[in-house]
Amino acid sequence: MTDTEQQIAAALADLAPEVFQLRDDSHLHIGHAGNRGGGHYALTVVSAQFEGIGRVARQRMVQQRLAAWFANGRIHALSVSAQTPAEFFGL
Repeated sequence: MTDTEQQIAAALADLAPEVFQLRDDSHLHIGHAGNRGGGHYALTVVSAQFEGIGRVARQRMVQQRLAAWFANGRIHALSVSAQTPAEFFGL
């Protein structure tokens, strides 16, 4: 696990994720208008804490925990897939 993965996982630890997958897509956005150096990431988080919570609220839960990363420019774009275990594992 990279330093970035470890740090983002730590920021989301209180969600007790059963699955945490982070993909760095920054190389696909080199020269992207408006990008001032922050990374482009795709994140999958599976947590029982998402039960009964809508998709947008789940994404906000994740984004709030990473607010400092957005504020200091470490993240430019983040695609979030926040699922319950039943959704992810097809239970």
